[in-house]
Amino acid sequence: MKNIAVVLAGGVGSRLNAGIPKQFLKVAGMTVIEHTISVFQHHPLIDEIAIVANEAYHVKIQEYVIKNQFRKVKKILMSGNERHFSSLSAIKAYEFEGECKLIFHDAVRPLLNPYIVSQVVEALDEYGAVDVAIPSADTIIEVDENNIITHIPQRKKLRRGQTPQGFRLGVIKEAYSVALKDPTFVTTDDCGVVLKYLPNQPVFVVPGEDVNMKLTYKEDFYLIEKLFQLRMMNFHDYSLSVSDREKLRGKKVVIFGASSGIGFDLMNLCKDCGAKVFGFSRSLNNVNVANAVDVRNALEIAAGQVGEIDYVVDTASLLYKESLVHMTYEQIDEAISVNYRGMVNVAKEAFLYLQKSHGHLLFYTSSSYTRGRMDYSIYSSTKCATVNFVQALAEEWAGFNIRVNCINPERTKTPMRVKNFGMEPDNTLLKPIDVAIVTAKALLSDLTGQVIDVKIKSI
Repeated sequence: MKNIAVVLAGGVGSRLNAGIPKQFLKVAGMTVIEHTISVFQHHPLIDEIAIVANEAYHVKIQEYVIKNQFRKVKKILMSGNERHFSSLSAIKAYEFEGECKLIFHDAVRPLLNPYIVSQVVEALDEYGAVDVAIPSADTIIEVDENNIITHIPQRKKLRRGQTPQGFRLGVIKEAYSVALKDPTFVTTDDCGVVLKYLPNQPVFVVPGEDVNMKLTYKEDFYLIEKLFQLRMMNFHDYSLSVSDREKLRGKKVVIFGASSGIGFDLMNLCKDCGAKVFGFSRSLNNVNVANAVDVRNALEIAAGQVGEIDYVVDTASLLYKESLVHMTYEQIDEAISVNYRGMVNVAKEAFLYLQKSHGHLLFYTSSSYTRGRMDYSIYSSTKCATVNFVQALAEEWAGFNIRVNCINPERTKTPMRVKNFGMEPDNTLLKPIDVAIVTAKALLSDLTGQVIDVKIKSI
């Protein structure tokens, strides 16, 4: 059964007072609608995308499709004056193509987690209609025309609806067929149509997320901008499948910082999967990422042996756990050179190779990037710079089909960690191999511009 994402972009954004529909405002380097389409374009379970929008913006949307190579976009459909007209437009566009799953999503919810999409698609195997919602943190009251409370529902039973909403085509088509015969029909919610007009059809609810917010007011715009900066993705399965291992077979991988910790485990993991791996570090073969010539020579060695480079990973990092006033200028310069300039060097020198292979560049940040930590201000600030660098570079290189991401592991038992923090309980630390596995899964993904979170599972 085909899975079709329907991006609903017919709104005019009157409450935002921005002059143009809010889905065409720019946030985090792209328009809101581009971010939203990108979620579905890169989702492995989505086969096709249809966009429903006002005819006046069809040319603009087509430009976005071409620019971003949104190859899954097959239809750009007409919206209507009312919300349900957009849904009907999609239903009519697919009604003669056989049974399929339609996943309706607001274009102005750009922070949708792909994991939610997966849950909706999978739930449609059992149910004909699926909603996404989150628990209400606030008490909801019902009032009369005089603002007198008439009812206070139990909060534990209340949910705040989001999108996507998923339907088997036959179910949503039948629901609207009945609804349109009702002269009093009014709705802003497709699941509400199913609930009212097909009362025997269960509507299953998938848990949503607070960050899957809808851009409605000016304040939302600033919040979404910040959420994009802090955005993290999470692979919910920290293991490599047989399929993952097979996909890694034959890949050409260059790893900087491969002598210990995460880089060392990643190197061995990729080798075990049949990849051709080249590991470099200061202690291993005197390659210092802070020196652009070292990086250039290392990449030339790898390319000289295998021709094409698919993945370049920079795990090299340096932490001095000391207050700024107690650090020497030599230590400061060295930390900045490895953590920041090294990253820049690796990216700049790797560009031509990754452009040729349509490859993947990956760096590592730290949980301290969201808030600087006492006694490692230099390290924290360079890791914040890593995130900004990755997000900017992902946009710059999108047209070259180069993916750029960074891994954000929680506390990990590496030699650098032990040196600075001493021995800690094992159950409070990630193992380097766990981070290496997530790194491999990230390299195989279509994600770009993301902070990929790796959390400790057993504490």
